[in-house]
Order: sequence, then structure tokens, then C-alpha cells
Amino acid sequence: MTKTPTHYFRTPVTAPGPLGQSMVRSMGAIRRNPLSYLNEVWRQHGDVVQFPIPRPPTYLVNSPEGVRRVLVDNARNYGKSTIQYRALSLVTGDGLLTSDGPTWRAQRRVLQPAFHHDALADLGSHVAEATARIAREWKGIDERTVIDADAFMMNAALEVVAGSLMSTDLTGQSAEIAAATLEALDVVIARARVPITPPSWLPTPANRVLKRSVARLDAAVSTMMSARSSDPGADLLGMLLSVRDENDQVLSVEEIRDQLVTFIVAGHETVASALGWAWGLLAEHPTVADAVASEAEAVAPSRAIAYSDFPHLTYSRAVVEETLRLYPPAWLITRSAGSSDRIDGVEIPAGALIIVSPWLLHRHPDLWDNPEVFDPSRFASDVPRFTHIPFGAGPRLCIGRDFSYVEAVMVISELGRRFRVEFPEGQSLPPGEPLVTIRPSGGMPLHVHPR
Repeated sequence: MTKTPTHYFRTPVTAPGPLGQSMVRSMGAIRRNPLSYLNEVWRQHGDVVQFPIPRPPTYLVNSPEGVRRVLVDNARNYGKSTIQYRALSLVTGDGLLTSDGPTWRAQRRVLQPAFHHDALADLGSHVAEATARIAREWKGIDERTVIDADAFMMNAALEVVAGSLMSTDLTGQSAEIAAATLEALDVVIARARVPITPPSWLPTPANRVLKRSVARLDAAVSTMMSARSSDPGADLLGMLLSVRDENDQVLSVEEIRDQLVTFIVAGHETVASALGWAWGLLAEHPTVADAVASEAEAVAPSRAIAYSDFPHLTYSRAVVEETLRLYPPAWLITRSAGSSDRIDGVEIPAGALIIVSPWLLHRHPDLWDNPEVFDPSRFASDVPRFTHIPFGAGPRLCIGRDFSYVEAVMVISELGRRFRVEFPEGQSLPPGEPLVTIRPSGGMPLHVHPR
């Protein structure tokens, strides 16, 4: 490992990293594929890397101990005041995903009951309905037709989150709203990758796309709220309409809007991304797909998979875990250091930007045997803590983690036992695009065949 000369910095050099000229020459590659660049510098410089960026001092952390320090042991020191979350807030506002400090803690307390385990049974019924709709569509598709499994998962996941958390039927609207979500997130990621961007009010092409997409999301939320004017209900939306803050005031329309858009965006795009990759991996590994089908048939012979089956679908759960290892939806986690700290023996100055990449951590050769290989058997037993963090860790562990597992396992099990998937001739698993989540480039083109 070579330590970067101090004259490339205005702040002290405390960890090895790339030279300033080298990073400047790599800017095009960084914007095209930041994952590839992070992988390169990590392999060259080690588990804590300092980049030649003076403001803020920027570090990549890629060890279980470092992840634990940032996300768990000293989590209060590491906030979300980063360019990543500021860009995302242009879509979600000050919702749970982007809020910080006391605001976030108050929001988490309000929202947590909507994700209690008792709510999972209701989620299961919505997953079963969405899965049954997909099965009917797939059954009617000619076997020579190429479908985009990723798009199917995106629409279904949106219907599930709207039905389970907001008691709203988005069947027929899901494709339009999912497209608006992806368009908005494309703009967000483009803004997060450059140091200077036009203000959001300037009518650039990207800002017009963002404005149009956010307006579509706002319209969906407004319709949901209007339908509850007389009876708030007992779901997440009803809770937001009924709750009072610490000053005994009801939440404003904007506050409710920010939470609903947050869960529409984060609650469907992440699990849908994982499911899209799962179908591609099952197409590449037919013996794994057959094992999924066999387990589902053994657990629920001659009937549809239900929520009560979830604890028994252990192999399908391992398939989901391994998919999340290779393609974690949240491939990049950023934090800002409130005060100085020490990570893996490295001095971290106050104000530093910390980058954690689950995608890199999940491929660490010191933590995983044959890390590039799809092997669900890794999860036949518990894996060491802080080596597998698809939903983050610590106090900001994703509030919807259990919802995501239930949904993904039920979908994989039910459809996996009814259909066999394969790539069209000459095609294989597409490369991943590191956007807000890791998306399959060009979708997930597959043939589906009834078993």
C-alpha cells in the first residue's frame, strides 16, 4: 500500500489512497461506474481508503469492524448530511430515509408500530394477491415471448406497498407510478455524482423530468389522503393522519406527503430490484430453481404459499439472502462525521464523508469463500455479524427489512414452483448499473415456462 503524498490535500492524510492526478484522470470512469472504481481502489489500498478530496475529507470503509463503528457503536456521530441524501430528498422530502438527528428519531417512533410483526400477516395477503396476478399473466404468455421480469417485480412490489401500508389499490396505475419513480431516481443519482449541479428550480431537461415525476408521485399521495378524509384507518397512512407530535399537533400535509412518498419509493424499488436479480440468478442456476420449487411444494402442497409458510421456506430465504449479498439494493451508504473519530486505527477528522459499500463488503475475499459465485448454501447457517448488511445496521437498520424478506420469499417460492425461467438464446445475466439501487442494465429479459 502506498500512502498518498500530503501535498494533494488541504487536510491531513491519515490513510492510504489514490493520487490526486490519478483520480482526476479517472473521473469519467467514476461517473460511468462508481462501483468498479471503488472496487479498484479498495483492492489497491486496503479496507480504509482516503480519497484526494479536500472538502470534505472522504474515506471508504470496507471492514466489518469499520462498518460496526460507523453504523452501530458510534452511530450518533455519523449523520446523513451528505450529497447522496440531499439529492434524494428532492424526491422524498424530509421523510424517514433522509431525515436526521432528533427529527429522524421522532419519525421512527411514530412509524415503527406500522411495521410490527402483527402487520406481516396482512402484508402476506397482499403479496399473495400480487403474486397470483403475475401467475395469471405469465400463464397466458407464449413461451417464445421475452418478458422483463424486473418490470413485473417493480409493478407488483408497488402494488404490495400501497395495499399493505396505505390500503390503496394501484392495480392499473403501478406501471406509470413505477416509471415516474425510476425517472426521478435517475435524476437524483446524476445529481449526486457531480460536485456542482444547477438549482432544482432551473428548467433544465433533468429538472423538468424530476418535476414531472415528483408531480406524479404527489398526485398518487394526494388521492390516497383524500380518500381518508372521514376515516383515517389503522394502516401506516391512517397512523400518520391520526398521530400528534410532541406539541400535540397533527402532522402537516407536507409531513405526511414526505413519509408516503418515502415508502412508495423505498418500499417498492429496493425489494423489486432484489427480486429482478433473483429471477436472473435462478435462470442461470436451474438446479437452485428446482430446489426452490421442491421446497415450496413440500411446504404448501396443492395450495398457494401463505404468510404462515414463511418460517418453513428456509431454502428460498437463503436464495434471497444470497441474492442480496451479490446485488444489495442499497449498494452505497454515506455518512458525515460530526466529530473526529478513529476507524480501524485510522484518524477520521470531523466533517469527513464516510462511504460504506455493502456491494464491496459482500465480496470481500477475507469474509466470503468464492465471493463472486452464487451459492445459497452460505446461508444454511448464520453468517458473522457485519459481513452481510443489505439493509444497513444499527439504529438506522431499514424499518421495512422484515417486510422485504416476507415479500421476496413468498414471491420466489410461489412463482418459482409454478414457472421455470431461462434467458433467451445468446443472453445471460445483464451487468448491473449502480443507480440508487443496482439495476439490471436493460431489464431482466427472460422466457417463462410453466412447470
